[in-house]
Amino acid sequence: MARQTSLTQYLVEQQREHGHIPQELRLLIEVVARACKRIAIAVNKGALGDVLGTAGSENVQGEVQKKLDIIANEVLIEANEWGGHLAAMASEEMDGIYVVPNRYPQGEYLLLFDPLDGSSNIDVNVSIGTIFSVLRKVGHSRGVSEDDFLQPGKQQAAAGYCVYGPQSMLVLTVGDGVAVFTLDRETGSWVLTQDQVKIPEDTKEFAINMSNMRHWAPPVKRYIDECLAGSAGPRAKDFNMRWVASMVADVHRILTRGGVFMYPWDQREPDKPGKLRLMYEANPMAFIVEQAGGAATNGTERIMSLHPTKLHERVAVVLGSKNEVERFTAYHLEAAEK
Repeated sequence: MARQTSLTQYLVEQQREHGHIPQELRLLIEVVARACKRIAIAVNKGALGDVLGTAGSENVQGEVQKKLDIIANEVLIEANEWGGHLAAMASEEMDGIYVVPNRYPQGEYLLLFDPLDGSSNIDVNVSIGTIFSVLRKVGHSRGVSEDDFLQPGKQQAAAGYCVYGPQSMLVLTVGDGVAVFTLDRETGSWVLTQDQVKIPEDTKEFAINMSNMRHWAPPVKRYIDECLAGSAGPRAKDFNMRWVASMVADVHRILTRGGVFMYPWDQREPDKPGKLRLMYEANPMAFIVEQAGGAATNGTERIMSLHPTKLHERVAVVLGSKNEVERFTAYHLEAAEK
């Protein structure tokens, strides 16, 4: 029987043998992984655990919260606040930052997370997930504020997501490629099942919400029209469309077999640069995708080079197979020059 590598062993090797992460970051990632395991159990219970349906409240974005949104948020906070690795946390479900209470030691890292991505899929038993990002606290002052979180994505120390589907899987990068772990429910361990994941540079699949077509900008319409034209069109190949309405699920498919995911700006809310959150969704996913050989832009700029100005900033997102992202981005740059 082949020897299995646990998440802990993988992280220890990253720390000791490769020097990619310090001990405090290793311990922080292990705590986040344990929290995700608890969330996976809650998701798996569904109606048996009375976790389905709405909670009768809204988050800071004005979105109706599901029961599991709140449960997942609380699990992540409770698991991480006391370990001494963090200075503060920020969540898509909270208005402001959560500073580690004075009764606990304060660490040098900042944790951001979308506790349950794809909430609209909870009640219909479609894959959902948790996304997280780790930053180092800049400066040596004892206090912590929102400004400490406003760092470009290229400064992330680690990022990952858990997808709760037929298997619960943890996808992680610490800046040395992308590793995938599968939850062994019999032992309760995250087991390494794939390392150094690579996204194919070319693809014949795209993911976008086609119902918004009438609101798209001309470069988006141009790209999609060319895909839909198939082998008879300018791309000379047939494309398939996939759309799960859960970023975690769509990105995981791309990480597995290639593709391009798009959530562009559109005319429904012209004053907003996009729908997805830069700090909780776009940055961590961009880090993972780039580490797997893909690309991620907002249509014109690399996502991880953007400097956030507020905690819940939104952004347009296109990520996945490198050549397709570059083509999509080139169409936007051409349109901007006209």
